[in-house]
Amino acid sequence: MISEAIIGLKCHQCGWDGPAEPFSYICPTCGKNLDFIYDYDCIAASCGPLSLNKDHDDSMWRYLPLLPVKAAPENKSLRVGGTPLVDFPHIAKDLQIGRLQIKDDTRNPSGSLKDRASELAIQHAKEQGKKTIVAASTGNAGSSLAALSAYHGMDSIILAPATAPIAKLTQILQHGAQLVPVDANYDGAFDLAFEWAQKNESYCRNTGVNPILAEGKKTVALEIAEKNDWKAPDHVFVPVGDGCIISGVYKGFFDLLSLKWIDSMPAIHAVQAEGSAAIVDSLVREGDILSVSANTIADSISVDQPRDGDKARRAIIKSGGKGFKVSDDDILEAQKLLSETTGIFAEPAAAAAYAGFLQASQSGIFEDEDHVVVLITGSGLKDTANAQKLLKPVEAVKATLVDVEKYLEKLQG
Repeated sequence: MISEAIIGLKCHQCGWDGPAEPFSYICPTCGKNLDFIYDYDCIAASCGPLSLNKDHDDSMWRYLPLLPVKAAPENKSLRVGGTPLVDFPHIAKDLQIGRLQIKDDTRNPSGSLKDRASELAIQHAKEQGKKTIVAASTGNAGSSLAALSAYHGMDSIILAPATAPIAKLTQILQHGAQLVPVDANYDGAFDLAFEWAQKNESYCRNTGVNPILAEGKKTVALEIAEKNDWKAPDHVFVPVGDGCIISGVYKGFFDLLSLKWIDSMPAIHAVQAEGSAAIVDSLVREGDILSVSANTIADSISVDQPRDGDKARRAIIKSGGKGFKVSDDDILEAQKLLSETTGIFAEPAAAAAYAGFLQASQSGIFEDEDHVVVLITGSGLKDTANAQKLLKPVEAVKATLVDVEKYLEKLQG
């Protein structure tokens, strides 16, 4: 069962197109990733900016007519989406740009943007008659799927590298999912999860092969546009690993542009860690995406072979965006600066987007009046071990006023 506005699925590589049902994860002709294709006239006939103004649902489900499922979940009280988009005029002034907004997706139920994808995937799985969802994850997708599966009454199986941050593995277990901590990196877990899902006729939530996930993630772009009265920003900075988030951001703005709800496409910039920069490296040499041996503290964007890399490249190139590489030191410094100046505690992968924005601000790509949005995708509470690397060790102070005063003087001096 699918939305009446869905025309079907199309391969971004070879051009194959076919129906949305029966559902295909990948192109049956060339094996590449698929896009959902919409009848925008059909959407416009039932939904528009004026009707959305009257909609009091502040979750991602306010955009149901633009999503490839027939209905919203029966229960939406564990709100996904509708996260804050916060202005920081003092930072914009310091960096000599017109406007800076941070989209804080740490406020989703499991603490990451991945909830948008999991929420839609669970609904799609139910409409497909599936009862079990399996996913590979470095942590965020798994904890997201575990949390929302618990809420919606689905069974979930998560294959994650055993080396993933303990906070994320704990979150998965806490929500009652079946965690399989594999002795492999993300890419190994990815292949195992897809193989298991195919063999057991279960629903696969793997980022990069299931086109539903980008459709869920695109809702962050819809919210950015709507909160700015349907005016797109000039620049959006996105942390990139597999490439699914940035391809979703592009799809959201593409849909809005096709509907004529916005007048322009923002430049969508990809930020990758230096130790996991397959997509950005391909942009620099203007060639194919080559596999790397990922090595970065930013586990959520640590990927050898980006599974949605081609669509990520399309998003960057078609939008006029650029690729930025940031070191682990840059990431940790940006994480601390972001926390100190905005109150937003981001995990390393999310802080990478801010590090890329800071790098871009020094490169001269902005005009004086440019409007910039930085996408923060995951909470710093998911990985406190790395955050502590720039902090002083916590030492006990004697419980006397004199000792407290001496300690504060030491800190300030």
